[in-house]
Amino acid sequence: MEYIADLLKIVLPAGLVIYGMYLTIMSFLKKEREKMLIDLKTQNTQTVLPIRLQAGERLCLLLERITPNNLIRRVNNPEYSARELYSLLLSEVREEFNHNLSQQVYFSDETWEGVRRAMESVVTIVNTAMQDMNENARGLDLAKRIFQITLEQKNDAIQLALKEVKSEIRIYF
Repeated sequence: MEYIADLLKIVLPAGLVIYGMYLTIMSFLKKEREKMLIDLKTQNTQTVLPIRLQAGERLCLLLERITPNNLIRRVNNPEYSARELYSLLLSEVREEFNHNLSQQVYFSDETWEGVRRAMESVVTIVNTAMQDMNENARGLDLAKRIFQITLEQKNDAIQLALKEVKSEIRIYF
């Protein structure tokens, strides 16, 4: 019996010391893991944040460039027929959008959907204006009709998309 008591006097304190060391080491490893995660997130933020800001700038530029007023000013020529201007406008909108498709990676699905709706809204405006034109209409007539439709709109999809992009960018500041 005395042998078991002596054995317990040795094993019990040794077990407590080993358990204490185990808790200390696990605590240390947990803190090190958390520190590594924080460092990784910091490095990730330093790398991704400028790219996301640049993507936001590009989306804002896209939305401004496809605004009917800016679009018409950029591509309009008084000598164009309505059909020529129509083709140029649609081509320009689609080209701008396709050029910026990769920016959707940096934004939420809702924000990107707003950008897509804005682009579709401009295409719809141009299509609607062209439907009102006769065969001999000039580009200037189409431009006037587009401006008129734009002024009659109650919800401006481009402005809504710009607000979404800007609000998502502001999250990081």
